Amino acid sequence: MKVLSTDIDGVLLIKPDIFEDSRGIFLETYSESKYRAQGIREVFVQDNYSHSIKNTLRGLHYQLKHPQGKLVRVTKGAVLDYVLDIRKDSKTFGEHIMIDLDDENFHQLYMPPGVAHGFFVKSQYADFEYKCTDYYFPEDQHGIQFLDPELKIEIPSESLIMSSQDKSFLPLSKIEINCLPS
Repeated sequence: MKVLSTDIDGVLLIKPDIFEDSRGIFLETYSESKYRAQGIREVFVQDNYSHSIKNTLRGLHYQLKHPQGKLVRVTKGAVLDYVLDIRKDSKTFGEHIMIDLDDENFHQLYMPPGVAHGFFVKSQYADFEYKCTDYYFPEDQHGIQFLDPELKIEIPSESLIMSSQDKSFLPLSKIEINCLPS
């Protein structure tokens, strides 16, 4: 596998080795020792799955008291995956990256605890899997307004499907500093 750094400290793009023959393909989606050797030392305690239709925009989510590192991948379909650095002490605070993840390249994205995460579904539907370093606590769910013009996040559609909760999140500049991770 190849592991590439991104413009946000600690966020890694992982390109797995894919073995293909007349039967199809095989790839390893996780091996603790190999990922640990690449600097991903957190222990994953929960796996999540979502199925979303085209033009769904999920996020930008984070937990404050129980920050989650995530290792994400698409098993079917295609998404634009977004990571926003909201760690108040980070040199890239307020910056974001956007990465294509799909069922052809099988790339994964690792993000450390303390960043906000979301994705946009480009295909008819997408099956999306997350490995998380902490459990999901509904009462600790927070978010940043994806459509905040100050963030300059490009989303390739105007016909967005969003939850009422995601629509209600505040812009980053309106969130109190004590409500952001260190």
